Amino acid sequence: MAIVSMKALLETGVHFGHRTRRWNPKMKPYIFTERNGIHIIDLQQTIGMIEDAYNVVRDVVAEGGSVMFVGTKRQAQDTIATEATRAGQPYVSERWLGGTLTNWKTISQRIVYLKNLERRRDAGEFDALKKREKLRVEREINNLNRRLGGIREMQGLPEVLFVVDVNHEETAVHEANILDIPIIAMVDTNCNPDKIEYLIPSNDDAIRAIKLITSKMADAALEGMAARKESLVEEEAVIDMDSFSYGGSFDGLGEDVADEELLGASTLAKIEEAAAAAEAEKVAEIVEDAAIIEAAEVVEEEALEEAVEALAVAVEAEAVQEAAEEVVAEDLAIAAETDDEAVADEALEEAAEALAVAEEAEVVKEAAEEIVAEDLAVAEAAEAVIEAAEEDAAEAVAEIEEIEETVAEIEEIAEE
Repeated sequence: MAIVSMKALLETGVHFGHRTRRWNPKMKPYIFTERNGIHIIDLQQTIGMIEDAYNVVRDVVAEGGSVMFVGTKRQAQDTIATEATRAGQPYVSERWLGGTLTNWKTISQRIVYLKNLERRRDAGEFDALKKREKLRVEREINNLNRRLGGIREMQGLPEVLFVVDVNHEETAVHEANILDIPIIAMVDTNCNPDKIEYLIPSNDDAIRAIKLITSKMADAALEGMAARKESLVEEEAVIDMDSFSYGGSFDGLGEDVADEELLGASTLAKIEEAAAAAEAEKVAEIVEDAAIIEAAEVVEEEALEEAVEALAVAVEAEAVQEAAEEVVAEDLAIAAETDDEAVADEALEEAAEALAVAEEAEVVKEAAEEIVAEDLAVAEAAEAVIEAAEEDAAEAVAEIEEIEETVAEIEEIAEE
């Protein structure tokens, strides 16, 4: 099962990149198409790369490492703090302090200083100070907490960085590159992906998109923590197998035994059980693909409906614009031909009003045409998703047939 569904990516706007004039050509491999001056990100690649990043985070945490979440832009701050805290990982959501990684020794000393101030405050050592001095100390504690609060429990450098917007977090990316710390990042169409080991092509400005992908990285960390706890429990329960010996005989399992003789009822049952499990997994994939197709079809249908509505608005606005321009032309002609000053003034006034209507209609038409282009781009992206899901489902069906054929062949051998 995919870590995140295509429907969720579409609903949160992960596929919308920046204006084409602001793009970074190095992101070309991850761009699906361009519509009305906006790049559309290839969500099929995004899904795979989210899964890769998820596995990296999970494995790092399972091995006892940490992942630092970094996002200091306004849209990311709350999400970064919330999700990193939920996952028990360090984070930076305020301004990145230069040297946070490359000068960790000094930063860690400031953290010790912060904790010492808090300990002394809680012990009442500052109670005897004047009110002004106490406020100064409290303000210093608050400032340090705001800047260092997300990394105060970090014991050393993180094994991986997760970054929202590599352009905005340029300093953090640079420090991680210097120290060879791998980076997972949401990379938009205006970014350079070269310095990112695990990039996730994505809209890095939309709050909902940031929440979706950041929450998946937090889920990966939680899964890794659970796996680590389970591993530690298993290690404690390991029995020293060297203290046991086996005195029996394994006669009868020599190299001369034919494969058919090894296919006893128990072995055959295990093979059938494994095949059933594999078949069930493929059926689950088909069900998931069907859900993706259904969701994408809804998105495509809604986008096309909106496009039709917007097109009707554009056509109507164009008709209003043309009618208003005709009125302008007629009024100007009247004003030019008449010798009556009052008639001329009235005609010019009507022409000015009609011109304003024409200009307003043109604005409405352009806005409606933009909506049409955007909706068609969404519909096209949804259609691509549908085609990919149908291909995946067809492959799964073929694999199920192959599994069934293999089991049938094994059963024939066993019967012989």
